[in-house]
Amino acid sequence: MVSLKDISAVCGVSVATVSKALNNHNDIGQETKENIKRVAAELGYFPNSAAKALKTNRSYNLGVLFVDDAQSGLTHDFFSYILDSFKRTAEAKGYDITFINSCKTRHNRMSYLAHARYRGFDGVCIACVDFYDPEVVELVRSTLPIVTIDHMFNNVTAVLSDNVGGMRDLLTYIYEKGHRKIAFIHGADSAVTHSRVSSFYRTAAELGVEIPEEYVLEAPYRNTKATYEKTMQLLDLPNPPTCILYPDDFSAFGGVNAIAERGLSIPGDISIAGYDGIRVARHIEPQLTTIRQDTGRIGRIAAERLIDQIERPRTTLVEQIVVKGSVYEGKSVGERKSSKHS
Repeated sequence: MVSLKDISAVCGVSVATVSKALNNHNDIGQETKENIKRVAAELGYFPNSAAKALKTNRSYNLGVLFVDDAQSGLTHDFFSYILDSFKRTAEAKGYDITFINSCKTRHNRMSYLAHARYRGFDGVCIACVDFYDPEVVELVRSTLPIVTIDHMFNNVTAVLSDNVGGMRDLLTYIYEKGHRKIAFIHGADSAVTHSRVSSFYRTAAELGVEIPEEYVLEAPYRNTKATYEKTMQLLDLPNPPTCILYPDDFSAFGGVNAIAERGLSIPGDISIAGYDGIRVARHIEPQLTTIRQDTGRIGRIAAERLIDQIERPRTTLVEQIVVKGSVYEGKSVGERKSSKHS
């Protein structure tokens, strides 16, 4: 293993000078600093993380709590892109990330907070989890720097998708296409679902669109079997909708299957729309109309705000940052002549 002493011998300077150069101290000349860094790189020198942690009282490791009830893990399109952006941003700032163990079936497992302390995390990002879980609440109430994604706690920075604005924009787009019989299969109970459902009803009222009770159903996120069944239920109504909104793009595929099984075409016979803007939805026919969420910006901001709390705790404000999405028009919502009955 290459040491500071090895580098000092090659460069002909003291160990103290090497240390100052590698830590970007201002009392070392730029030419000397660059030469020392070049030699260190050529020799394959890596700073000792344990020594760095002792010196700075930081581990340069961020915990990520990600618990997906659907067991899709990092194949979960929406959150995988957010976490990829979070990871790239953290790494660019000199931090590693480690997932917090969430296996609740194992005997003698540690709580989330105990795991975070055991690993010595400088801070934790919480995403896609049961935010009402007592262990999550315990973690949030600890002294660790925390940032949450798509959920708000008091005194904790949150990065939020604009679910209210996204649903408003999507429903308005569908309305402008001439649809008045619009159904909504929403996700399971969560803060995200509440925001989208409230915005759906509010926007409909503002547009003068009546939403029959039987037009609003529930299916878990990313569950194509459930959305298949709910779509069949909507198609069996005496007065079926002309457009169906789904909890997310992935679950919309269940609706596509149900509609095809009935011998109907999209958007000729019925229109559909998803939510999230996952890439695969742009490669089906017809391309799915949806809300494209800015996952890159969500992940980047979450990492930046968490690191700000760690490095500048006295000046960092607790914020709720809302990240807007945009309507991806696709081709799955067709034009419809508007009338009282269509």
